[in-house]
Amino acid sequence: MSAEAQDDWNLPDLSRFSRFMGGQQNAVNQPAFDASQMNMRVVCYTNAPQARLLLNGRVVGELKPQNDTTAIIYWDIPFEAGTLRAEGCDANGKVLSSYEIKTHGEASAIRASELLPEDAKTLHQLLVEVVDKDGNRVKSSNLDVTCTISGPAVLLGLEGCNNSDMSDYRDNHQPVYRGRLVAYIRRTAPGPVRVTFSGEGVSSTTMEC
Repeated sequence: MSAEAQDDWNLPDLSRFSRFMGGQQNAVNQPAFDASQMNMRVVCYTNAPQARLLLNGRVVGELKPQNDTTAIIYWDIPFEAGTLRAEGCDANGKVLSSYEIKTHGEASAIRASELLPEDAKTLHQLLVEVVDKDGNRVKSSNLDVTCTISGPAVLLGLEGCNNSDMSDYRDNHQPVYRGRLVAYIRRTAPGPVRVTFSGEGVSSTTMEC
């Protein structure tokens, strides 16, 4: 299963897909290429009887029945920037569920949010994401993010979930993986806490815990 599919695999009536490349960034010193000339395999994982694929509002993948063995449906389509949407349908073609992803642009800013605000009495789990100017997560980003804390709290660690990264997660900086990481902040006393996340070439963000 791809990382994209794993994000929400446990949700009910699920239609998930992967491998829709959309980053506008190119590796350093690598020439740009015309992505529109590439055929992309879009893989959909679903428990619906059948599914179809839409790109920018038009059908690019006709209804296909679920594979009872693998639960995987796929289509090979030319790349085009925009919104890709998978729809899980019943036997009559009625939409039961849907999921979409959007082409992202260049990394522009860092966004942070509380993952479990109802549990954040002494431990804060903050989701940190690198986003483009439209707020889309830049999944191709491996930006090194630095965490700075002001107030009665300490950083327990930064977790990117990249199994190949053997660096010390207790450092105050870590590269994001697929454009995100999780920060664990522990309060040491009552009082306001401000947490800032910054990285080279993007706008930083500060939140109060």
